[in-house]
Amino acid sequence: MSDHIEPTLEQRRIIYQARRGLKELDYYIDPYVKEHYLSAPDDEQAAFVRLLEHEDPDLLLFFLGQECSDDEGVARLIERIKQLKYAN
Repeated sequence: MSDHIEPTLEQRRIIYQARRGLKELDYYIDPYVKEHYLSAPDDEQAAFVRLLEHEDPDLLLFFLGQECSDDEGVARLIERIKQLKYAN
């Protein structure tokens, strides 16, 4: 998680909810949660909450670029997460 930012109870719930059943999703989501989520702006954190409302198979299609979320904020966040992952 981000340096010295103590998560709220709600953020802890979201972080726990971010654990997915597919390794392919964890590949993208885990680093984002550990390194960026807590320091992200409120609108990005809200988009992350909405992202987590999707089922794993749909998220996998989004991350693989085979489909795109109808939610513009979620679609932008998926692209950001992919960029962060590939920048490392």
